[in-house]
Amino acid sequence: MSRNATIARRGFLVGSVGLAGGVAFGTWLVRKTPANPLDATSKPGQAVFNPWVTIDAKGITLIAPHTDVGQGVRSVQAALIAEELDLDWGQFDFVADPGAPGAAYYNSALAEEQVPFLSTDESLPAEAMRATMGALFKVMGLQMTGGSSTVADSFVKLRQAGAVARETLKQAASRQSGVPVDQLKTDKGAVVLPDGKRLPYTALAALAASEKPVQQVTLREPSQWRLIGKPMPRLDVAPKSTGALRYGIDLRMDGMLHAAVKVNPRQGGALIRFDAKGAEGLRGVKKILPVSGGVAVVADNTWRAFQAVNAITCEWGPAPYPAEQAEHWKAVADSFTAERLDKVWRNDGDVESALGNDAISAEYRAPYVAHAPMEPLTAVVRYTPEQVDVWSGSQVPRFVQEKVAKIAGLDTKRVHVHNQYCGGSFGHRLESEQITLAAEIARQMPGIPIQLTFSREEDFAHDFPRQITMARGRGTVANGQVQAMALDIASVSSSASQMGRLGQPMPGPDGQIPAGAWNLPYALAHYRMRAYRVPELAPTSSWRSVGASSAGFFADGFLDELIHAAGADPLHERLRLANDPVARKVLEAVAEMCDWKGAQLGEGRGRGVAFIESFGVPCAEVVEVAQTPQGLRVDKVWVALDVGKVVDPVNFDNQVKGGVVWGLGHAMNAEITYADGKAQQSNFHEHMGMRFDQCPEIFVRGLENGHKIRGAGEPPVPPAPAALANAIFAATGVRLREMPFARQVAFA
Repeated sequence: MSRNATIARRGFLVGSVGLAGGVAFGTWLVRKTPANPLDATSKPGQAVFNPWVTIDAKGITLIAPHTDVGQGVRSVQAALIAEELDLDWGQFDFVADPGAPGAAYYNSALAEEQVPFLSTDESLPAEAMRATMGALFKVMGLQMTGGSSTVADSFVKLRQAGAVARETLKQAASRQSGVPVDQLKTDKGAVVLPDGKRLPYTALAALAASEKPVQQVTLREPSQWRLIGKPMPRLDVAPKSTGALRYGIDLRMDGMLHAAVKVNPRQGGALIRFDAKGAEGLRGVKKILPVSGGVAVVADNTWRAFQAVNAITCEWGPAPYPAEQAEHWKAVADSFTAERLDKVWRNDGDVESALGNDAISAEYRAPYVAHAPMEPLTAVVRYTPEQVDVWSGSQVPRFVQEKVAKIAGLDTKRVHVHNQYCGGSFGHRLESEQITLAAEIARQMPGIPIQLTFSREEDFAHDFPRQITMARGRGTVANGQVQAMALDIASVSSSASQMGRLGQPMPGPDGQIPAGAWNLPYALAHYRMRAYRVPELAPTSSWRSVGASSAGFFADGFLDELIHAAGADPLHERLRLANDPVARKVLEAVAEMCDWKGAQLGEGRGRGVAFIESFGVPCAEVVEVAQTPQGLRVDKVWVALDVGKVVDPVNFDNQVKGGVVWGLGHAMNAEITYADGKAQQSNFHEHMGMRFDQCPEIFVRGLENGHKIRGAGEPPVPPAPAALANAIFAATGVRLREMPFARQVAFA
């Protein structure tokens, strides 16, 4: 039986059960519209059209519930609503959420990454299973930002929200003026009558508040779009540039105190005892309190809290994982066994026969890597017996609400999460350790706002890094072409580790272990890709592009080895193998951008190409490097990717360039290693990204051939390490199979 038939049958069974209402949550729950969280706080004269749009006499407010971690999603979300509501740019206020997470803000686009089907597979079983997973996320009320899903989740949903508000306002204007709805138009925040008279939305708000929102709406054709696809100034650029925008770390409140913690640097280990004599009596210290796994100091400012907590001596328990890095690698290497097999993701052709006894073989490695956002982890929590308020940036506010409610001993409805602007995340703010620790402290000091800030060293010590991963590849070539490829990948499950901390089970195979490797859009005659689950080691979490950041490097790097062994051109052989038209156009675009055929590089220079699909986005990158007396210099990068529709070309360009720099810098320099159960790297000087003077010139092209809307935040990351390694091989003849590359070569 073929692989496609096997997957189709399993997918059909799962999907059909979901569509028939046989899943435990039931059809009625799937069809039920979640409550609008804005209704509870609405005021007389305020029109609340849906969870995303409110208007009163003072102005127009748009709700942007996806968390902004620096990627500009508040502006993008606002633009999608404003497009259909006929608002000029900036003719509105926008906020992150109404003060408490809501099931109405569920993210159904995350379902795309949760099904074992290729993104190009739009068969009935594949679509049925995606629908089932989307329904599950709706029932769970999974308000979450991640997986490059914000634009995909919002693109239709938020335009519909704007259209509902628009048509309801027209209905109110019709009732006031007596003019039929079909003779009314909207323009720049007003309903326009046939005689040209303008009725501002704000003047119609009180009347519209009594109207039942119009649900049957028609979205505008792309030819009518005024904002989507056009450059727009991000709404946060001016306040960020002038220092007016407040991140979570900038919050100040009357009576607020500041906290710092010292928690067992062996993640998950216990605090045996502590001696606080060195901290007692220090200037500004208010209290010294126990917290989970450690101790906290509350003081009148953050610096004094840091000094005091560092003066406390602690005796720590052992790590619940191997103490030394070599033991971690051994655990990974020992997991290529039948017992640890998680799933065979691809098994095309007859791989074993094609490999024979003369196969080319190689082993690849990707280390633990920290998230290390620029804004240190911080949270403000105020506890009272009646209500808890949390001010922090989180990508999973509903899970934060549940965790804090448990600590406070209150119903979740009494926990309000005020989501803040974040100075970066890269997946770190899918975790919530700073929030839960702040809640523990606040519970012991009722009525006082407590701001907990992690020192950079505490952040590094308690980060949940990217998964540690290893791959073993075998392949054959003949007649100038790649014939067979087998890739085995062993990794800890970052998904299981992360979801376990959220109290969510992770049954079945982990689709992130093979991400970027099993879904290669190539017609290899013989291709097998197996994933192996390594037993739990150090706790890990999602890191920008998750599994594809390592598995993509393995798959493309080893394919490049085979292409060179065949004597073929790296880009042309990828084009020959490409069996998806959208992927092919991406490869053709990057070849044209860099003039792959005609470029004359000269001595000591080399180019490498890589192509990886992640989060449904095909992305190709070409990196050019040059040898210099100071070391290798990354000169230029060309990137082409297809996201279906580029909503904001300027922000898209920035997102892609940022992803390239992130992928290159960490591949060159960064890793987390363990000794005595502790992370050895404590700050940026030991975990360097790319420096300003190392940054290459980057050229970006966004294609729109795919008919599904996708995100651009993560897909540029996975091809960067592979393209860089391939370029270094082209320039020097040195094949790099382990990150960070600086262990083996010097960079200028």
